[in-house]
Parts: sequence; structure tokens; C-alpha cells
Amino acid sequence: MSTPVSPLAPIDVPEMPAIAGVKLATAAAGIRYKGRTDVLLAVMDKGTTVAGVFTKSKCPSAPVEWCRAKLGRGQARALVVNSGNANAFTGKTGKQSTALTAQTAAKAVGCTTGDVFLASTGVIGEPLDATKFDGVLATLTEAATPDHWMDAAKAIMTTDTFPKVATATVKLGKAKVTINGMAKGAGMIMPDMATMLSFVFTDAPLSSAVLQSLLKSGVEDTFNAVTIDSDTSTSDTLLAFATGAAAANGAPKISRASDPRLKAFAKAFRDVLANLAEQVARDGEGARKLVEVIVEGATTKTSARRIAMSIANSPLVKTAIAGEDANWGRVVMAVGKAGEPANRDKLSISFNGIRVAKSGARDPSYNEAEVSEVMKNPKIQIKVALGLGKGRDRVLTCDLTKEYVAINGDYRS
Repeated sequence: MSTPVSPLAPIDVPEMPAIAGVKLATAAAGIRYKGRTDVLLAVMDKGTTVAGVFTKSKCPSAPVEWCRAKLGRGQARALVVNSGNANAFTGKTGKQSTALTAQTAAKAVGCTTGDVFLASTGVIGEPLDATKFDGVLATLTEAATPDHWMDAAKAIMTTDTFPKVATATVKLGKAKVTINGMAKGAGMIMPDMATMLSFVFTDAPLSSAVLQSLLKSGVEDTFNAVTIDSDTSTSDTLLAFATGAAAANGAPKISRASDPRLKAFAKAFRDVLANLAEQVARDGEGARKLVEVIVEGATTKTSARRIAMSIANSPLVKTAIAGEDANWGRVVMAVGKAGEPANRDKLSISFNGIRVAKSGARDPSYNEAEVSEVMKNPKIQIKVALGLGKGRDRVLTCDLTKEYVAINGDYRS
């Protein structure tokens, strides 16, 4: 946690408004870190609906399995998140820890364990001592207030250098509703249906089915279009909660994802996800540059996504960006290895709007000094034109620096 704040951190941090029906509190339970909060409790009013998407890892954490098992009920009253220990690859002990945590939370909040959702992040393979939550959660329930959003975002950080929050206000019918989100993630990031941890709350009256539809479609071009190091976490969890409190102000209850009244809300919801996803890319471990990869002219969008990810995940491309080197040869390599349709002699490549390669060779107008200057920018856009079709996609990543190695070489120390 002594790592300096990323130079790519957002300058403007939003004021996070209260969400009717949601209260938050944090505490230091001593899970792993000393002298900092490491537990978050969110308490939701009765009637809150829930949706979630999770890692596709075949070795998921115990909390991921817990949430998957409870999601079908579509109801939530409490969310417990801890940092410092992922409770992953912990066998029967991990399952016992989730059960004990849920029991402790349910008793504190006054609900059933089926209404408690859990998430853990941190070191993999070490048992989580759930007895540390005993007493802490009861105190947190009493201390929970509607305005602890920044404290909550800080409590779930591990190697993150800044808390990640986003908010939006939009009309649903004639009533205003609010959407608040928070996320954590800086390494082991190549999401597959989520990010490491992210939680979104709204007072809109949405059924769990509608919320699930919004979440599933919303992650595809946001969290699933971000990569730091190509590694999908065991713990990836994205949960959304809708308290329905805005119904008291005239917001219509939405039970169908096709309801036309949902259009503006759906856009705002996606914007919050996109904002959080970009912040994850901006906080990549050791990152000094935000990298946007655009692939166009592919045979399909799916093909464009695979090629874009091949570029974004290439250590050679990422280290070249760190060195401020517009090395298009490494981009050509990443395109070629993606296993997708590509024609070398139709390929064009640009860095920050300056074309460096055209029709399979160096651009005749290439100017080394000009390109070197734009590579000093904190945001680098790599655009690849394949010239094969109309498929287009965009992903976000960051550069790969020595600091990434230092952070991960010492992670368990």
C-alpha cells in the first residue's frame, strides 16, 4: 500500500451521493494488512434485488461459489467484502469460512444467510480466518451510514493505488434515480465476465432478471474489454444491487429488459461500468501509460476483439510502449499470432493518429522524430486497420514496466 498513486489516476473524483436503501461501513479486522481497513459491509433494505457475473476460471474462489449458489434467489440484504486474502484454493476450509462469514453477517443484519453475498481479494492459497469477522460485523451494522462510499472503495483495495468510484443520475420515468459503483483491481486482470471486484448500487426499482440482463450486456465492452496482464483472477466478481427505493418518488417498476423506459437508465448503467473499467486500466500495476487498442476492418467484431487482445496482452508491445518506442513490428507480430484472418499486405498501423505502417510495410512518410514525440503522451492509441471487413473493436490496457515485476515479485513477502 506504500506504492505512489498512479500518474494515470483521474484528476476529478466525483462526490458520491447517498443511495436510498444502502448503508456502508468499514473496519480493520486484521485479515492481512496492519493499520488499514480491510472489511466492507453494505447493508441493503428489504426488497433489494441482486444480479452478478463472475470469473470463468475453472479454479474459482470459495466466495464466488457461494455467490453463484445464492444468486438464483434474486434477493440481497448484505454484502461482505474483505481484502488481503482471496479465500481461493483453500478447500473445505474455504467453504467453512464463507459459511461462517455469512452466518455472522446474517445475525448482525437480521436476515437469512441466503441474502448475504461475499467477495474476497488478496493472496491465493492461504486459509481465511473467518472468526476475525465475529463482533466486527455487528459493530459495522450499527455504524453503517449512507455516505461511506470512498471509505468503502478504499477498504477493498490491495495493490491498487487509488480508490475507484463512479456515479450517475438519470431519469427513470419521471423520477430521478442514482447509480453508484466502486471497483478494485490493478493486477491479475483479464476479466472474463467481470473484473476482480466491482459493486454497483441503484435505487431504481428493477427486477433481478432486468438487473442481470443489464449486467451481462454491460460488461462485454467495458470490463471484458480491459486487460492488464492477461491473467484472469480466481475471484472476479461483479455484483449489482437495486433497492427499489425510488419507487416511492414515482419511478416505475421495471420487470422486462425490453421495457422502453429503461433506455436512458441502461446507458447510464453502462457508462458507470465503462468508467470503472477504465480506472482499472489506469491503475495497472506499475503503469505509466494508458493504452487504447483499436482494431478495424476485421472480418467480424469477435475477430477484432481477439486481435485487439493479442496486441494488448503482448509483453513485447507493452514494454515497447513503456520505452516510448513505436515498434510496429511487435504489433504486426501480435496480429499474426492471434489466429484470426489477417493479410500482411493490407495491414496499416497508427500510433496516436500517426500512421507508421501502410500496406504491409513502413509508411513512406514515416518520421521518427514526430512519432517519438507523441509516444511521450500518457495515453497511447494503437490503431490497426486490417482491410478485410467491417468488424471493429476496442480494448484498454497499460504499459508493462519494471515496477510491475517489483510488485508481483514481492506480493507474498
